[in-house]
Amino acid sequence: MNEALSVSAAEGMSADGSVAVAPVTEGSRIETLDFIRGLAVMGILAANIVAFGQPFEAYMYPTAFKVDAGDPGGWMWIAQFILIDGKMRGLFTLLFGAGMYLFMEKAWAKGATRGLQAWRLAILMAFGVIHNFLIWPGDILFYYAAIGFLVLACLNWRPKTQLWVGLGGYMIGVLFYAASMSMQWLIADTPFGTSSPGLAEQRSNLLAQIDKSLAAGDVSSSAIIAGDYGALVMHRITEEWHLPLVNLVLFSLETFPLMLIGVALYRMGFFSGAFDRAKMVRWGWVGMILGALAHLAMGLVIKAGGFTFYGTMAALIGWSPLPRLWMVLGFAALMVVYAPSATGWLGERVRAAGRAAFTNYLGTSVVMMLVFHGWALGLFGQLNRPQLYIVVALAWVLMLAWSKPWLERYRYGPLEWLWRCLTYRTVFPLRK
Repeated sequence: MNEALSVSAAEGMSADGSVAVAPVTEGSRIETLDFIRGLAVMGILAANIVAFGQPFEAYMYPTAFKVDAGDPGGWMWIAQFILIDGKMRGLFTLLFGAGMYLFMEKAWAKGATRGLQAWRLAILMAFGVIHNFLIWPGDILFYYAAIGFLVLACLNWRPKTQLWVGLGGYMIGVLFYAASMSMQWLIADTPFGTSSPGLAEQRSNLLAQIDKSLAAGDVSSSAIIAGDYGALVMHRITEEWHLPLVNLVLFSLETFPLMLIGVALYRMGFFSGAFDRAKMVRWGWVGMILGALAHLAMGLVIKAGGFTFYGTMAALIGWSPLPRLWMVLGFAALMVVYAPSATGWLGERVRAAGRAAFTNYLGTSVVMMLVFHGWALGLFGQLNRPQLYIVVALAWVLMLAWSKPWLERYRYGPLEWLWRCLTYRTVFPLRK
C-alpha cells in the first residue's frame, strides 16, 4: 500500500545501535518490498474471501455458512488457519511501518517535516472510512492510519529501541489476547465452565450470546442478498458505526508493535540484504516451520472440539499471535533472500501488483461487491469454501493481469496517484 520512494542507501546498524550505510542499490530494495507487498495483497483476499461471500461470522465460525461449507473434517479451515489467516495482514503491517520511514526519508531530504506524513495518514483514514461504510466493513486502512500516528511519534528513536519496544509490545498483546480469548473458550466449551454455579451462569450467557451475534449479522446479510445497497449503508452508519473503533482497539496491540518492528528492520537493513544470507534462510525456515506446526496443533484442538464459536475465536485471536509472528518474520526473511531471483513473467507481475497494492486492495473489495451483492451477480451466501477459493484464484488472475500493463504506461496505480496528489496538494502527471 505504500508508494515506492527513492532512498540513497540501505541502512544497517552497528553494535552500538548507530546507523551505518550498506552498499545496496535502491532498485533492489524497492523491488523486494514490492514483491512482498504483492504477495501480501493477494493473500489478504484469500484471508477475507469467506467474509466477503458469507456472513462475517463465518470467517471464524464455519457453522455460520448459509450453505454447507464443503469442508469435510474442517481441513481447509485448518489449512487457511496455518498458511493465511493473520499472516498476510502481519506482512502488510510490517511493510506499512517500513513504508512510513521510506516516505519520511524522502520528505526529510526535501526539508519537510512529519506534518506531511500526518496529513498523508489523515487522507488514508478518510479512505478507510469510505471503504468501511460504502464498500466493505472489514477495512484495515482506518486503524492503520490511526495507529500510524503513534508510530510517527517514534520515528526518530534509535533502531534498536524501536525493535525492542515493538517486540515487547507485541508480547504484551500475545498475553492479553491469549488470556481474554482462552477464558471464554474454557468457560463455554470445557468442563471448567460447569465447575461452579457462577461459572455455569457465565457459560449460559456466553452460549446465548452466540445466537445474538449471528442474528446481528443477519441484517447486513439480508440487505446484501436483496441488493438493497441503501439499507446496507444506512445500517452500517447507524448500527455499526462503532466497528472501526472496535477494530482499532482490538488490533492495536498487534498493529502498533508490528509497524514499529517494520520501521526498525528497514533501518537495520533487513529489506536491503544487509543481514547474513545463510542466517536469513535458516531462521526464516525455522520460523515458518515452527509457526506452522504450532498452528497445526491449535487447529487440531479446535477440530477435536467441533469448531465451536469460542474455540475458533480463541485460536484465531487468542492463541495464534505468537507463532504468527514467527511465520511473518520468517516469511519476510525468506522473501528478502529469494525475491530477487523471481525475475520471470510471474515475478514481474507480482511486483506490479505490489506497486499498485493500494488500488488492488480497495479494487478487490469493489470487485467482490460485484460478485456477491444482490444488485450485481448476487452470489452472497451461495458458494461453499472451495468455490470461494475459485473466486480468489480468478481475482488473482485479474490483479496480475491489469497491474503490469497499467504501470508500463502510467507512473502510479490509480489510487496511488490520487493519494499522492492529495498528500502534496498538487496534480502530478500520471502518464509516463
